[in-house]
Amino acid sequence: MRFLVLGRGAQGSACAFDLLRTPGVTEVRLADLDVSTLPPFLPADDPRLIPVSVDVRDRVAMAAEMEQVDAVLSAIPYYFNGELAALAVQAGVHFADLGGNTEIVFAQKELHEAARLKGVTVVPDTGLAPGMINVLAEHGIRSMDLVESVKLFVGGLPQHPEPPLNYQIVYSIEGVLDYYSTLSWVVRGGQRVQVEALTEVEPVEFGGAIGTLEAFHTAGGLSTMAWRYEGTIPVMEYKTLRYPGHARMMAAMRDLGLYDTTPVDVKGTPVVPRDLFIATVGPKLRKLGGTDLVALRVVVTGTKAGAPCTRQYDLLDYYDAEHGITAMMRVTGYTLSITGQLMASGALAAGVYTPDEIFPGDRYIAELAERGIIIRVS
Repeated sequence: MRFLVLGRGAQGSACAFDLLRTPGVTEVRLADLDVSTLPPFLPADDPRLIPVSVDVRDRVAMAAEMEQVDAVLSAIPYYFNGELAALAVQAGVHFADLGGNTEIVFAQKELHEAARLKGVTVVPDTGLAPGMINVLAEHGIRSMDLVESVKLFVGGLPQHPEPPLNYQIVYSIEGVLDYYSTLSWVVRGGQRVQVEALTEVEPVEFGGAIGTLEAFHTAGGLSTMAWRYEGTIPVMEYKTLRYPGHARMMAAMRDLGLYDTTPVDVKGTPVVPRDLFIATVGPKLRKLGGTDLVALRVVVTGTKAGAPCTRQYDLLDYYDAEHGITAMMRVTGYTLSITGQLMASGALAAGVYTPDEIFPGDRYIAELAERGIIIRVS
C-alpha cells in the first residue's frame, strides 16, 4: 500500500508514523511546502518515507503526486479538502481528511457517484471529533432497537493544568476560537436546532486523577449526524470537555469582542481583535514539553429487546513520552492512518461516506487497541 500524506505538522506526521509501523505499507510520501526538517520520531533512515515538497494549490503537481499512490490522507487546513477530494476522485485514488467543516463535507458528498464509478472511497471528517467519536456513537446506535439519546463528550487537555485557563493548545488556536464562537447543531425533540457555543455547562465525572471536567457546546463534533438522525433520534448533542471554569472565562472574552474579525481603531491603526488575541494569548498556551491527555465519553441510551439499555464508551489517552507524540496526535493522526489502510485494503465500499456511515465499529475499536488506544465499553 502506498500513501500520500498531506501536511508534515503534528497530525500528518503522526499519521505517517503510524503508517510506517504497519506491515504492508510500502511507501509513505509526506508532502508539504517545506519538508527540510521532520519530527524526530519519524524514521529518517526508512527508505519507505519520502519527503515531498509540493504546493497543494498546484493542481498539476498534486495530480502527479496522486498518480503514484493508492490513497491520499489530508492533514492540512479544511478549506483545501473539497478541491483535493475532487482531484483524487478524478485521479482514481482513495481520499480521507480530518474535516472540521460540515458544509465542505456536504460538498464532498456530491462526489459520491463519481467516486463509486471510479471504484474509490472518500472519507471526510476522519479525526477525533468529528471522526472517532462519531464511529463510537454509531456503534452504540446500531447495538439498540430504539435510541432515545446520544451524547458525545471530547476534550484535549494538559495533564498538568496551569491557571488562568487550565488549557494548552494541542492543534490550532484559530480552530479553537472558531469552535467557541460558532453556533452548534444539536437534535432536540427530534428536530435539528442550533445552540450557542460555551453554553449549557455540565459536570462530567471521570474519577481518578482527572476528577470532574466540565462540558459545553461547541460546533462541528456531530457533523452530518445531526442531519442523518433528525426525526429519528430525539436527543443528540456534542460537547467539549475542559477543566472547570474554562467555559466561563472564554465566553466572557468572546462576549467582550476579543474573537471578532472586524477591525477596530487603536490609536489610528486598524486592528483585528481576533488577530491580536491569537498573537498575544496563543504563545502563552503553547507549552513546550507539555504533556497532554485526551478524554472521551459517548453515552447512548435507548431500548434493546424491550428493556432499557445504556451503552457507554470511555477513553483516556496520554502523551507518548517514548516517541514524543501527543495524545491528540495519536487519536487524530492514527485514526487518519487507520482510515487510509481500510480504504487501500478494499475494506470500505466505493463512494463518499463519513466515518460513522462506513466504518466497521468493532474492527475500528480493535485497530485502536493495537495502538494502545483503549476504548472501554460498558
